[in-house]
Amino acid sequence: MKRRYLLQGMVLSLVICGLLGLTASQSGAGGSAAYPNGAEAFMVGMVPPPGGYFVNYVNYYHASQLMDDDGDDQPVFDEITVKADVLRFIWISKSTFLGGTYGQHLFIPFLDVDLDFTAPVGPKHKTSYSDRGVPYLIYSPLLLGYHLLEGKLHVAVSLADIYIPTGQDDGNLAGVGRNYWTFEPVVAATWLYNQWELSAKFMVDISSRQDDCPTAYGFEVDRKPGQEFHCDYSLSYGFSPQWRLGVSGYYYRQLTDDDYDPDSGVPSEVQALLADDEENHSEVFAVGPGIWYNYQNMFFSLRSQWEMGARNKSEGSSHWFKFTYVF
Repeated sequence: MKRRYLLQGMVLSLVICGLLGLTASQSGAGGSAAYPNGAEAFMVGMVPPPGGYFVNYVNYYHASQLMDDDGDDQPVFDEITVKADVLRFIWISKSTFLGGTYGQHLFIPFLDVDLDFTAPVGPKHKTSYSDRGVPYLIYSPLLLGYHLLEGKLHVAVSLADIYIPTGQDDGNLAGVGRNYWTFEPVVAATWLYNQWELSAKFMVDISSRQDDCPTAYGFEVDRKPGQEFHCDYSLSYGFSPQWRLGVSGYYYRQLTDDDYDPDSGVPSEVQALLADDEENHSEVFAVGPGIWYNYQNMFFSLRSQWEMGARNKSEGSSHWFKFTYVF
């Protein structure tokens, strides 16, 4: 019976971290889960002309299924709800570097997370966890834009989006804060053909060591998150210069093992389960419809995405509203 409880807790620990990119500090396995999957879509490879830009992303994510390594739902999990408001500030200069237009950007995300279980879990042995706040700042000192093939191909490159931690709420499985860094090289591209648009944003995440990572079965364990690959994508058709309709989504996969470093206070049975778990990687795919609208110096988009094929992660739906203002 004790081993069954530990195994159940181990599965939860595996997937809690991957519930949603924005809930990265929730611990367990599954890489850093820093990036909010699906945040970008239409025209993502098109770096705008020199000037200042403000972007506001509003996201609502909900899931009532938590999948293990075999894609089976875990009954002890109830649901997760995440509400996010992310502010982004972009500056594009008139200068060039390495053949591309040079710029920088900064993200400030605000999160509200509710996480519920059907049985008590975690360091605080509760069925419900919640938190709100700023999990990290995201800054890129080197953003480059390229416009190729007579305007048909546009490419955006960030040497690294740097996730700057703000500190974590120890023992809180829904804690939005984090105490480790993530470095994310980014390449995005947009291909235009008549009224059609095809875009993709490719990212790899490399994270530093996380101290005192809370787990679902009651212990805090140091770990080195595994590296991750993820891609946002979109395909759309422009019915006019102002309106565009299409589909968007994302694919996420953990590439390398998490590396746990439990101390002597963690029972040997849990240490063995942690060692076995290190090879289990998170994965998910999502797709859904979207619409894009341009009015003078403002851009609006509304998109929904449904997840499928999840492994070691929640499976739910994500809904995005994005507003861009050109100064």
